[in-house]
Amino acid sequence: MAGPDPDSPDLDGRANREGKTPIRAALASFMGSAVEYYDFFVFGSAAALIFPHVFFPSADDSALVMSFATFAFAYVARPVGAVFVGHFGDRIGRRKVLLFTLLLMGGGTFLIGCLPTFDQVGWLAPGLLVFCRLLQGLSAAGEQAGASSLTLEHAPDDRRSFFTSWTLTGTQGGQILAALVFIPVVALPDDIKYGIGWRIPFWLSAVVVLVAFFIRARLNETPEFEEAKANNEVAKLPLAVLLRDHWADVLRVVCCAFIAAVSTVFGNLAIAYGVEVGMVDSITLWLVVAANVAALFTQPMFGRLADRVGRKPVFIYGAVASAVLMPFYLLSMSQGSELLVFVLAVVTFSFGYAAANAVWPSFYGEMFSTPVRFSGVAIGTQIGFMLAGFTPSIVTALGGVREGGWVVTSGYTVVVCLVAVVAALTARETKDVRTAGLGLRTATPQRVSV
Repeated sequence: MAGPDPDSPDLDGRANREGKTPIRAALASFMGSAVEYYDFFVFGSAAALIFPHVFFPSADDSALVMSFATFAFAYVARPVGAVFVGHFGDRIGRRKVLLFTLLLMGGGTFLIGCLPTFDQVGWLAPGLLVFCRLLQGLSAAGEQAGASSLTLEHAPDDRRSFFTSWTLTGTQGGQILAALVFIPVVALPDDIKYGIGWRIPFWLSAVVVLVAFFIRARLNETPEFEEAKANNEVAKLPLAVLLRDHWADVLRVVCCAFIAAVSTVFGNLAIAYGVEVGMVDSITLWLVVAANVAALFTQPMFGRLADRVGRKPVFIYGAVASAVLMPFYLLSMSQGSELLVFVLAVVTFSFGYAAANAVWPSFYGEMFSTPVRFSGVAIGTQIGFMLAGFTPSIVTALGGVREGGWVVTSGYTVVVCLVAVVAALTARETKDVRTAGLGLRTATPQRVSV
């Protein structure tokens, strides 16, 4: 997996003099997101291709809908977890909470690989699957919000978008790793694939967690949080302060976060739709790998662009491009040209959605002041992400995975992108506001060198 170049001359010695460690913070966030999205993509792939055969009594459309519903349960837990994790992230610090979320995610994923099947214990099997999925959701509620807050507060003023983009670039690393692990599994004979084969990717999560934990454990708390703590500015009840002073920003983040539905359309629904229209299931996974490999390079570029032209234009471009390109990508799956599908997969995800994905950690985080930043990003994103979680079930129930279902899926994508665009247009541009002034209504923009 790639990461920011520690030898780059413009990665700012000034940040180190201020006690900030932006490179290590970006690397820790990259690895934490890689763990989260390795776990989530393994689950999403299994929900589309494995779980209907393993955890439910039949493998028809109803089993697929129920399987996608288990995927969505994590998003139900996320808002609850966001309040809990966000509270402690703003009270005791970003680093401690992020170590906890990392272990919770890894533990829940490893347990999924140990679960009995429907043939062994009946309906208890999907019940246990939902429980483990809830653990994943509670963890994910704080992972990206905490990681982006930590990285933003370690970053130099003129490079915040670039450094925080590595939080989401880690999602690409995790998805690539998960797909590479899962591709051999779907190629196995059915008796092995639905026996022990599908469990191996979940067990391998433990290795990724240990690596990420070691990196994150060596990272210091952010100077901004330490300063707030020293000045007795840490909120006793961050949620109360958040809802009093930043309720409009929370609502804005909720609506902007609908854009995450594009990721579940691309990474989950498109897999199932591709198989339905005749593509080999392993090919649909290679599409995800190709698009995410390209995004490893494009997302940091979009992060740098947002430091120059602003967060809003880059985010809005990503949402509009996703809405325009998704219909062409889905339609190409039934055209018989694998090359065309691969090209459109890369263009749609890596040059479209990746723009919004790269910039939202800085875009959302800069709406809030230090005492409530963790809570604000966590609660706003996780409520918005609920739509992304239920997208596979909703679109499947509407016929989006059947022949010709690209119309339904594309229309759905256009609607969620339009909501995100309108919400983003109402936001304040913060690229020229120094970190100490973020989230303060009286702060005036100050030009920072780029």
